[in-house]
Amino acid sequence: MSEPRTRGSESTRELIVETALRLFRERGFEATTMRAIATEAGVSVGNAYYYFASKDELVQAYYDRAQIEHEEACRELLATERSFAARLEGVLREWVRVSAPYHEFAVKFFKHAAEPTNPLSPFSAQSTPAREASIAIYRQVVEGSRDRMDAELREELPELLWLMSMGIVLYWVHDTSPGCARTYRLIEVSVPLVDRLVGLSHLPGLRGITKDFIAAVHELRA
Repeated sequence: MSEPRTRGSESTRELIVETALRLFRERGFEATTMRAIATEAGVSVGNAYYYFASKDELVQAYYDRAQIEHEEACRELLATERSFAARLEGVLREWVRVSAPYHEFAVKFFKHAAEPTNPLSPFSAQSTPAREASIAIYRQVVEGSRDRMDAELREELPELLWLMSMGIVLYWVHDTSPGCARTYRLIEVSVPLVDRLVGLSHLPGLRGITKDFIAAVHELRA
């Protein structure tokens, strides 16, 4: 009996998440209550709170879902492509593609995620699992690349690439072009620049600059 109950529990959980995301898009995050989510999902309020203690936890569930979808979308690319630039561009483009259904939600929700003290910020402690999982994808981008780069920079690069992706996310949130064409174009023009800088990092004449940059990163992180 445990397996059917587990499947039923997961189904209910997914139904609540789907309903919440739809209502967030339609009504906005602030205007949507847990009671409204439960009613629309056809479950009791107590049942909704059993799975999610708050709306914040529902958004964290969205982060987790989006991260899993991104990982799955990038799996083949990361298994076959060895060029750093192609790996990075592919991962960024796949994020935009799999996030397309959530674009309207992201536009309405961004003001909450942008608050530094908000637990829904991608930089918050509550978002640590999703953030670390995302950084892990960029670690795969770096570690699976055949391109030469400074060894110290290689260690720092995954997190730096994740920060770059956050800039692209910000641009994407405000992108009103059809199919977010401008965001794709931003990726196309920015990746070659990153690739060039990374490729130059191992050259003797630029190692000093690379070390200074890494030292600045360490200081700011501390």
